[in-house]
Amino acid sequence: MPHSRRHFVTSIASALPSFHLLSAEAQPTPKWQAKLTAIRDKHQLPGLGAALVTKSGLHSLAVAGVRKAGTEIAVTTSDLWHLGSNTKAMTSTLAALAVESGKLTWQSTVAEIFPTQPDVKKSPLARATLTQLLTHWSGLPANAPWGMLGLAGTDRRAQRAATLQFAARTPDLAEPGKVHLYSNLGYVIAGHMLETVLEAPWEDLMQDKLFKPLGIHQAGFGGTGTAGKVDQPWPHQADGQPTPNNGPLVDNPAVLGPAGTVHLSLADWARFITAHLISDETLLKKATWQHLHTPTVPGNPYAFGWLAVDRTWGGRVLNHGGSNTMNHSVTWVAPEKGFAMLACTNSGSDVAAKALDDVAGMLIQEIQRSSTN
Repeated sequence: MPHSRRHFVTSIASALPSFHLLSAEAQPTPKWQAKLTAIRDKHQLPGLGAALVTKSGLHSLAVAGVRKAGTEIAVTTSDLWHLGSNTKAMTSTLAALAVESGKLTWQSTVAEIFPTQPDVKKSPLARATLTQLLTHWSGLPANAPWGMLGLAGTDRRAQRAATLQFAARTPDLAEPGKVHLYSNLGYVIAGHMLETVLEAPWEDLMQDKLFKPLGIHQAGFGGTGTAGKVDQPWPHQADGQPTPNNGPLVDNPAVLGPAGTVHLSLADWARFITAHLISDETLLKKATWQHLHTPTVPGNPYAFGWLAVDRTWGGRVLNHGGSNTMNHSVTWVAPEKGFAMLACTNSGSDVAAKALDDVAGMLIQEIQRSSTN
């Protein structure tokens, strides 16, 4: 779920330095590396990674710390990080691709996509639209018994079909559009709508229709690393200690995927963020990007996987945070100023979100300095 963020007040010039796009491995060590390390040390995090993005793509990135507390195995610039709810903007972008292809509309309802489901017909959920599911106006609660639903079938589409039944049977649901409730459950139902009209599991759709066209090759789902090996950032608990195990299964159940199970490298996340930053018309129409970035209800900042808020340093900016309780991530995107920042840590500690806020503030200051030099 998204975390509240500090109201950054740093001003920034509109001009940004030019650069040649480089791979993560070829990136020179940025001047702000030492500051990132200091933030990591201050908050006693295991690992920390961050990147600056401009309209040309990845501008600079750096990492600090170790993959697992108690070891000396350093994190690297090519490591994979768990995004948690920053997956939601990706699911919404996939939905936009489905809308542009004519497979459904923003106003397609749950009942229209699942006309033979008797439980849906009897529920207010029947009237929830794709838009309402993706902007948290569906009336659904935050979560479901994910562990139980993860056992409901041998494949993830079957598990999400069971999730739809569970949601439709939930008593006393609010009428769609009446109340704003942040809902992982709503995103899973939206993901299942996409699976149904596009006839493939959400995970396959993400790879084929979103990641591959953007040149993203290291993205996956679930926990990172090989079980028992410190070959990727290891997840850490709220007390700062490493979780007993690691690997793909150390995450929320896979059924939750559309709401928050993507992992990928900083460089690959930057490719996705760049598409939103420039409204990449090789993927979606400019008007569709604008739709994704615009809240649907006046006075409420939630757009499609984004909080759209005003900041003095960036104008109208897009923000979201993510956590699976063992990792944290955050991104800020400033289309009007042509830059974005992203940060990740393999920590579930209470100070992890504060540390990522510190990283964002530091990167804003770095851009300000670069723009005035």
